[in-house]
Amino acid sequence: MGKAWIYLIAAGLTEIAWASLLKRTEGFTRLAPSLLTAAMMALSFFLLSRALRDLPMGTAYAIWTGIGAAGTAIVGILYAGEPAGALRLACLALIVLGTVGLKFTS
Repeated sequence: MGKAWIYLIAAGLTEIAWASLLKRTEGFTRLAPSLLTAAMMALSFFLLSRALRDLPMGTAYAIWTGIGAAGTAIVGILYAGEPAGALRLACLALIVLGTVGLKFTS
């Protein structure tokens, strides 16, 4: 796996971090969570921009959002008490499959 893919995976993981922290900002009215969320956003975009040097834009963006969407939903299920019904889990599996599929076709 090349550096671009490592940057992209790291960008997706930091997207999970900022998206998961966003609720704690309470509309950016709480300083510490807001600063941490903004820092994670900036880092995620920076890492994505590094990945885009070598990866196709559409592929990189779709994988970045796929990692972020699926990962944030899983964090919500595991730590925020969000529902984990069979249909919801099946949809998450489709996101993961699509993301993995894009990686293998690029």
